[in-house]
Amino acid sequence: MTDRFRTSRRGLLTLGTAAVAGTAAGTLTACGSDADAPTEAPAMVAFGGARQAGIATAQQDRLAFAAYDLTVDGTPAQNRDALRELLKTWTAAARAMCEGKPVPGENKLGTAPPADTGEAFGSKPANLTVTIGFGPSLFDQRFGLAAKRPAALADLPKFAGENLDTENSNGDVAIQACSDDPMVAFHAIRNLARLGRGTVVMRWSQLGFGRAASTSAKQETPRNLFGFKDGTRNIHDAKTMDRWVFVGADTDQKWMRDGSYLVARKIRMRIEAWDRDFLTDQQNVFGRHKYTGAPLTGGSEFDKPNFAAKNPDGSPTIPVGAHMRLAARENNGGVQILRRAYNYTDGMIASSGELDAGLFFLCYQRDPRSQFVALQRKLSAHDALNEYITHVGSGLYACPGGVGDHEYWGQSLLAD
Repeated sequence: MTDRFRTSRRGLLTLGTAAVAGTAAGTLTACGSDADAPTEAPAMVAFGGARQAGIATAQQDRLAFAAYDLTVDGTPAQNRDALRELLKTWTAAARAMCEGKPVPGENKLGTAPPADTGEAFGSKPANLTVTIGFGPSLFDQRFGLAAKRPAALADLPKFAGENLDTENSNGDVAIQACSDDPMVAFHAIRNLARLGRGTVVMRWSQLGFGRAASTSAKQETPRNLFGFKDGTRNIHDAKTMDRWVFVGADTDQKWMRDGSYLVARKIRMRIEAWDRDFLTDQQNVFGRHKYTGAPLTGGSEFDKPNFAAKNPDGSPTIPVGAHMRLAARENNGGVQILRRAYNYTDGMIASSGELDAGLFFLCYQRDPRSQFVALQRKLSAHDALNEYITHVGSGLYACPGGVGDHEYWGQSLLAD
């Protein structure tokens, strides 16, 4: 479906050197004059398919995320037409960029801006995926789509301890661009923003580095900025994805079949306070050994934790407030979510001089009401990790199924 494959990219860039300059010009000249020379096959993820890429796809190293608001002010029918044209344009651009091609359009004309901004000329796709989701606000009176809002797209409740910045939350449409090349991921977001100018305005965005989850059993478990392995028990197999991640035939909205629901949470970490805590305390907060990732009940990273184990003094070996205990499927009726988190840093906090950094938590699921919301209610009330984190940004988005060769994002949603 969306698994990575390798293919030739030769000849994709056919622009003349007159319209570009510097490094880009040199790269494009080489492409045009050496068409028969063997080239290294780029890592590429198929854009089309029954399900969108960027969900079950093996997680890439870099993230560029953005949420947009529509700026239309016509009748619902006119606004739907504007949204439809936007999504057609975005789909064509995203498809091209995922194939390592420039954004479609004129790039040689000297009297007009190039169709592609150019910073990724000469770059390989590096497994680029571009994934779209629609926020609850898209289903208000502006577009006449209220009857097509899925029940599972219910507004997230307020959770204990969160301190959300409303200017860095929500949005009508969200784009998740992931790649192993940060320039390629940024290029995707930048060009979609440019193409949408006049119809959408960016509401908030986030760059992420160092993936903080693995979505393939072939990937090593990465670490978060607290230094612990993150996502050891993430979903890796197709059967579990079908059960917990992708929307099935039982959906109340057909346009969401084979789609998924994305929850984005920007989680600021109190890194410097954490760094002063004792190792034993850090491990009790997570319920795991810091360096091996093994549960405190012993074994290796992937061994099943024993939540019934006791210390000699009778206390639980994995503390009752440990993050792992509270989030474990064994203690939540089997509930699981697919994590695609990234570390982030936004520089420093001016008022304190501390590092402004944390986790940009992205997770996909079949129904947020019974998955993320249920888990987060428990974590926000009881997680020992809450002493060191604050949720400062949030968004919920309905990600439709994938597109065919001649389809555009959201086509079934906008069908009359």
